Amino acid sequence: MEEVYSRNFIQEAIDKDLEEGHYDHVQTRFPPEPNGYLHIGHAKAICIDFGMAKEYNGECNLRLDDTNPTKEDVEYVDSIMEDIKWLGFEWKNVYYASDYFDELHRAAIDLIKKGKAFVCDLSADEIREYRGTLTEPGKNSPYRDRSIEENLDLFERMTNGEFPDGSKVLRAKVDMASPNLNMRDPVIYRILRATHHRTGDKWCVYPMYDFAHPISDTYEGVTHSLCSLEFEDHRPIYNWFLQEVGYEHPSRQIEFARMNLNYTLTSKRRCLKLVQDGIVSGWDDPRMSTLCGMRRRGYTPESIRDFCERIGVAKANSVIDFAMLEACIREDLNKRAPRAMAVLDPIKLVVDNYPEDMVEKFEVEVNPEDPSMGTREVEFSKYLYIERDDFLEEAPNKYKRMVPGREIRLKGAYYVTATGCEKDENGNVTVVHCDYAPDSKGGDTEDKRKVKGTIHFVSAAHAVDAEVRLYDRLFTVPNPSDETGVESFTENINPDSIIVMPNAKIESGLKDAKVGDKFQFMRQGYFCVDKDSTEEKLVFNRTVGLKDSWSKINK
Repeated sequence: MEEVYSRNFIQEAIDKDLEEGHYDHVQTRFPPEPNGYLHIGHAKAICIDFGMAKEYNGECNLRLDDTNPTKEDVEYVDSIMEDIKWLGFEWKNVYYASDYFDELHRAAIDLIKKGKAFVCDLSADEIREYRGTLTEPGKNSPYRDRSIEENLDLFERMTNGEFPDGSKVLRAKVDMASPNLNMRDPVIYRILRATHHRTGDKWCVYPMYDFAHPISDTYEGVTHSLCSLEFEDHRPIYNWFLQEVGYEHPSRQIEFARMNLNYTLTSKRRCLKLVQDGIVSGWDDPRMSTLCGMRRRGYTPESIRDFCERIGVAKANSVIDFAMLEACIREDLNKRAPRAMAVLDPIKLVVDNYPEDMVEKFEVEVNPEDPSMGTREVEFSKYLYIERDDFLEEAPNKYKRMVPGREIRLKGAYYVTATGCEKDENGNVTVVHCDYAPDSKGGDTEDKRKVKGTIHFVSAAHAVDAEVRLYDRLFTVPNPSDETGVESFTENINPDSIIVMPNAKIESGLKDAKVGDKFQFMRQGYFCVDKDSTEEKLVFNRTVGLKDSWSKINK
């Protein structure tokens, strides 16, 4: 029996458009503004825009909506392209809204000639005052009835730079009594003297997004303009512009729910503040929700695409639990990440009855989930490192690690029994002493006696020095943008979002690890090599722990 897959509402809409002959193909676009770095929310839009084009054997273009030169930069353009490619998508063409500045300017003049646009001298504050409210209609601008000839002259003079910034705007003449505020004579051009990253100083007037977007879509042949739900109220003005400008085959806008992820900040403005205030190290700080930050932390494109697929395409906004994203990366890395032993907070373990100069090598699996990855060798010697919290002189009942007199297993090597310890002047354990059982080579014995615990270790003579950065969620509250009860959202920063372990010891097989390489550190979580690594010292970022600790914290 053939399996039947359910269709989401975007697919159903496209199916209907094709069946009814509105379009004979599908062309989409991904249109970010280059005023910041892409974040996890953009990943959903990328998957939808590129995914729909692929499903219908169509094309998806990348268009940089660069209509605001004061906030845009080539740095952001380059990062956007890098992130899209990293996610696993390729655009058909690259366009810029600035490619259409001439066409947009002509369209504005056409609207003036039709009596559908006018030059307004009201200030920004006055325009807001005249706009009205959701319950009260707006008032017509006193400049709304200027003649077509006067408007054409004024707009030309605006274009020529005869007026100061902000002194005049070009507005569409729609309906100041419309219940939709976006239809109340929106501004479509403003005077702005700023050097554009592509057009330089050619223009001193720039189009507004609501005007540029529909015309750019249709001008480049987009059939379905897929965007997030906040633009639903903008669809009437989107359609109005296309109708009044008179395009024969206008684009169709379809909205979907944006991704809202708890404990995460996706506002570009607030992300920029985190960077500018030095709260994070940069846009690619591993605690950031930016795609470059997540990439640096160790997230894989496969895990993010899987996450986007799991949450699906919906019409209504909802909040997704961050734990779902973490589950996706755990599942992905569990299958592919090589295992390794790393001691993050080391203390010495001396095997007193083991020969001084003897070194053994034990074969252990690279990844128990994938036997085809084979085995690796780890060294065993008289002097080892273990985790500080893997030894207690007196332990609670459920503690299954090293205590004096208890036999435990060292992963893949031998059974050992702690016999005592050494301490510093503050009473902190610095060295643990133990004896090993020669009959337990490989981690098992002929008599099949059981031990309660297994811990990892690293041979002291062969250990590689490393710094390990334990990253956690950047915010302590589910909605970090909510400033209720605080002066700024920055007060919701998690003080333990990064803990640095500067003296970690890792097994020798990782000495040649490269930036971006990913591993599961036994009992610790998933880690990747950071770009701050040097020849003298590797730096590892924790991508995610082995278990979701936050679900317990927040119960």
